[in-house]
Amino acid sequence: MEDHQYSEDSIKSLDWKEHIRLRPGMYIGKLGDGASPDDGIYILFKETLDNSIDEFVMGYGKKIDIEVEGDLLRVRDYGRGIPLGKLMDCAARINTGAKYDTEAFKKSVGLNGVGIKAVNALSEYFRIAAFRDGETKSISFCRGEVTKEDKTNQPTKERNGTMVEFRPDPEIFRSFVFKDEFLQKMIWNYAFLNRGLTLVFNGEKYTSQNGLADLLAENISEEPIYPAIHLSGEDIEIAFTHTHQYGEEYYSFVNGQHTTQGGTHQSAFREAIVKTVRDFYKKDFDPVDIRSSIVAAVSIKIIEPVFESQTKTKLGSQTMSPDGQTIRTFMINFLAEKLDNYLHRNSETAEILQKKILQAEKERKEMKGIQKLARERAKKAKLHNRKLRDCRVHFDSNAKNREESTLFITEGDSASGSITKSRDVNTQAVFSLKGKPLNCFGLTKKVVYENEEFNLLQNALNIEDGLENLRYNQIVLATDADVDGMHIRLLLITFFLQFFPDLVKQGHLYILQTPLFRVRNKKHTRYCYSDEERKRAIRDLSPKPEITRFKGLGEISPDEFQHFIGKDIRLEPVVIAKHHSIKEMLSYFMGKNTPDRQKFIIENLRIEQDLPEEIAAAS
Repeated sequence: MEDHQYSEDSIKSLDWKEHIRLRPGMYIGKLGDGASPDDGIYILFKETLDNSIDEFVMGYGKKIDIEVEGDLLRVRDYGRGIPLGKLMDCAARINTGAKYDTEAFKKSVGLNGVGIKAVNALSEYFRIAAFRDGETKSISFCRGEVTKEDKTNQPTKERNGTMVEFRPDPEIFRSFVFKDEFLQKMIWNYAFLNRGLTLVFNGEKYTSQNGLADLLAENISEEPIYPAIHLSGEDIEIAFTHTHQYGEEYYSFVNGQHTTQGGTHQSAFREAIVKTVRDFYKKDFDPVDIRSSIVAAVSIKIIEPVFESQTKTKLGSQTMSPDGQTIRTFMINFLAEKLDNYLHRNSETAEILQKKILQAEKERKEMKGIQKLARERAKKAKLHNRKLRDCRVHFDSNAKNREESTLFITEGDSASGSITKSRDVNTQAVFSLKGKPLNCFGLTKKVVYENEEFNLLQNALNIEDGLENLRYNQIVLATDADVDGMHIRLLLITFFLQFFPDLVKQGHLYILQTPLFRVRNKKHTRYCYSDEERKRAIRDLSPKPEITRFKGLGEISPDEFQHFIGKDIRLEPVVIAKHHSIKEMLSYFMGKNTPDRQKFIIENLRIEQDLPEEIAAAS
């Protein structure tokens, strides 16, 4: 046995920037290339913007300018500006900031203790400048090291405030791109939560007059069955309505932070709305019937919130303040008063809501028999489910790497075999389809229970009663890049959009990008995901590289496959474009063969040769 010396030399102490760069995931979650809304580059943006938002919340500065120029992002606020003598401390000294004084920043978004330092350490270029009372000072950094600093304060005519600009480090964020649609969504959320604030993104203004009611109007693509109920009080704002969609959909926030994974405040709202509705109608409705098809936005402000991760996506706090009432009691009391009053004053809305609940109850009872049979089948299958090759870490656990939990949905045995052999058994599971799934467009939710494959998939994901106990953070469609694979992909997307739209809207559904070509010579191998990459690889590895065209996932050996589902995995999120009606989209793509769709197919039909000329020539 090899003798490893354990001595004083074994103990190492990293400075602040070394620790952040060594363990970036602890501070900003997953790294990614910007293709997903929860990639680290957007957390860097959020950490930068949060400090400017806090200035507005404290009553200073009603405008924030945001600019993106390629890979450089800039945020300029018009608040008080960081005190010039403390600029270095705020940018490069860990656990230094103004937010520890709870009187000054009672319910802040940022911390100014870790967030901005993480941006600094993980940026190839970072510059911070403060403007105060006719004077300015700026400091520039590279990966946390100072490259330029004003030794003395300089005169300026700029308005008071702070400017931060940064370029994420390509050593950490490889081939990243800022996607405008993800930045815009984040900026809209800040506008909805901060009425009276104007955010200007690349010259376009974002502002909200009606807060969370505007958020619902922006995000609901289907016509709601009654006007949104909008309630607010000290430290709380709520807006909700019901639609004709299946499932429950929530947008929850704590101190302005978008808690995409919910937490105690979201659970408290789900419980409180059931209690209030039952009390108002004096009927013991089932919670599932009350919340079926609900779309809600919930925002609370609390002192010293405790989150379950550094990226603050799930609230763990039980109380409004360390010595205050519980969030649950606060929420129940708020809705018992405000929602009860609203329903008494708006009898038409109260009547529509009651009809909706009764309709949901009727549908649930009609499905009761088949649900029971389906659950029994799923229970038996769970003991020996050949379709599911499970992993050890799940999203609904307390594991540190729970966000890495992934379920690959594959077609056929060959593809699932390659992925199963090359996957990470800790965080990656595989669900194998036996063939093309059913086109469920226009069918009721009964089909989820009647169709064995859909029932087992629902059971594997654990989403029958909502996303609270979702078992995998990333559901990845891993199908061949051919016509059949595209069709299966479309059928699965239809299934999720039809019955679990909140799963898609919350960013859990992805498409696995796998290489179309392998180009190699004796020294190098390049995997190419597009025609452009293939041409570049042929050029770089000339004179006569060997070129392979992958037609199906089953053709890729397990040894090769581990490159495509490991740290270099390319995932494309399934995103619903703003103001696109799910019902209309599904009707267009999955409904009867309409003249509109025929025309679209004819106009966009492209015949591709099996082997491009360059490949034949190079071979």
